[in-house]
Amino acid sequence: MRKKGILSFICLQLVLMLVLPAAFAEEKAAQSVDLAPNAQSAVLLDADTGTVIVDKNKDVKLPPASITKIMTMLLIMEAIDQGKIKMDEKVRASEYAASMGGSQIFLEPGEEMTVQEMLKGIAMASGNDASVAMAEKIAGSEENFVQMMNERAQQLGMKNTHFSNCNGLPVDNHYTSAYDIAIMSRELLKHEEITKFTGVYQDYLRKDSPSPFWLVNTNKLVRFYTGADGLKTGYTSEAKFCLSATAKRDNLRLIAVVLGEPNTKTRNAEVTKLFDFAFAQYTNHPIFKTGDSLGSFTVNKGEVSTVPLVAKQNYSILMKKGDAAQDIRHELQVDPNLKAPITLGQPIGKIVVYKGDTVLKEYPLESPVAVNKASWWKLFKRTTSNLFRTDGVESNK
Repeated sequence: MRKKGILSFICLQLVLMLVLPAAFAEEKAAQSVDLAPNAQSAVLLDADTGTVIVDKNKDVKLPPASITKIMTMLLIMEAIDQGKIKMDEKVRASEYAASMGGSQIFLEPGEEMTVQEMLKGIAMASGNDASVAMAEKIAGSEENFVQMMNERAQQLGMKNTHFSNCNGLPVDNHYTSAYDIAIMSRELLKHEEITKFTGVYQDYLRKDSPSPFWLVNTNKLVRFYTGADGLKTGYTSEAKFCLSATAKRDNLRLIAVVLGEPNTKTRNAEVTKLFDFAFAQYTNHPIFKTGDSLGSFTVNKGEVSTVPLVAKQNYSILMKKGDAAQDIRHELQVDPNLKAPITLGQPIGKIVVYKGDTVLKEYPLESPVAVNKASWWKLFKRTTSNLFRTDGVESNK
């Protein structure tokens, strides 16, 4: 009898081990359905940490419509950062770009606008023509630009995405997922200037012409939801109504993606519900803010021996409101054996965040610059210079 009782107890424990995680998973899924019941898929993400707060079918491949333009805007912002184009630089519309249908800013063949004006047209009016004009400006052709889009998607770890054009007009083999959209939205938001375009409700193009073109943001949340400042809407008959939205309050920036909604009213209501839930339940404990000094790292045999490190994004920990934060600490762990040459973006260490002795989060660190190997003459002068130092002060000899 005793053996039978022990066996029954073991069986009960095994059943609980199998059933309880499933119950928790169902509870989370139910929560997702309650918050976005009409969406085919949805994701709610903390922008700073990349933590998924709520998801529903987040990896299902679906047509994204004009949400595609988030990747287009990302490549534009990166081209500006790299000095390939400037905001005030003129962009000429080709006949092909001007021929785009759907949402547009009605570019004429040969018409010129600045990069800044084209960005307005893409971000606010979802201009298909402006998207193609910028693609041709950056890559020479839309085909080349789409290749860049797919390469960037792979770099970002977007595993369920393939682009076939730069604007999201219906075309074969063009798909992504709610989670992949959240990933590229998060990357775009690292370019903080983008919200000057995506967060504006109305503006004008061709202001000096007899007929200025009135821009009204297709994302009505930027007007009606406190803290909302982007990012991109989408609609086709196949994709239905889609939205990647972002909002910030205090230290917390959220990204909410919904795909396949039946109408704009439902789309906006469910994104609002997702935002309300997270702002009520969560907060961010800041570690570093964008631009904060992180110290420096040493490069052996480099043209420069030390490189300063600056936070290129906000580093924080997502926490439930009311949770204690006093035990949270962080360490900067840099590879002590870094040797030139160092490439731009090369991994050089990480920021590790702890609560007590438990690791909460690790943020990879990359070199902000390329460091070439120093010439033998420079290394010789550096070595001999060190020989004449006394108590850390370099000799004048």
